[in-house]
Amino acid sequence: MWSNHINYYCSMKTHQLVLAWIEAELSEGRLAVGGRLPAERSLAEQLKVSRTSVREAVRILEAMGVVRAGVGSGPEAGTVVISDPTAALGSALRLHVATQHLPVADIVETRVLLESWAVSHARPDSPELAGAARLLAEMDAEEVEVDEFLALDVRFHLALADAAGNVVVSAMMGSLRESITGYASRLTANLPDWDSTAARLRGEHRDILAAVQHNDGERAAKLVAAHIEGYYREAGLPPIERSQPGRRSGLRR
Repeated sequence: MWSNHINYYCSMKTHQLVLAWIEAELSEGRLAVGGRLPAERSLAEQLKVSRTSVREAVRILEAMGVVRAGVGSGPEAGTVVISDPTAALGSALRLHVATQHLPVADIVETRVLLESWAVSHARPDSPELAGAARLLAEMDAEEVEVDEFLALDVRFHLALADAAGNVVVSAMMGSLRESITGYASRLTANLPDWDSTAARLRGEHRDILAAVQHNDGERAAKLVAAHIEGYYREAGLPPIERSQPGRRSGLRR
């Protein structure tokens, strides 16, 4: 079947041919999460490409979070199909933020939009909310360090997003937060009093979770927007402007 399309794909670079074949196999259901790609030699012979091209394609797929390549023998050997879209999206966003192609302020605004939607649609009976509550308890510990607090904060917000049950929103949320986690950590140096800020964040976390648990999506959305914007504003970013529908924010990095 694939051989019928070789002429169509002949203008591709050889590693792109491998990628196209794997995409077709996934789309047609012949490959699925947990399945293994053919051995390198076998795939190279099947597609009439070099083994170097197969290895290059696998490296790209690893970076995209689509496969995990194992070496040696045993159950972990071979190239296994996984599913981790956050890894690829997060890496791409981090690189573009680093080049200043994507202003951090625009990333933050997009995060506000997604998180507001997520908490407004989160299910009060979702098991993820119990996990969110446990994370809040960990953040309350007196000995928690700044970086540990911020890591727990990331997991708390992702738990709330997962409670909405939309896997695309969850993946995008994870990627956005991953792309600015380091930036958010560096911003703590701008805060006049971290202990005071942490106490405020803890209280806001509890209010957001309570609103979701009481099925008050509108209140939860307003609280999470104020929570996110408040942190970045305190750390030195100007407020997000939403005075006119469709108007771009005046925020820039």
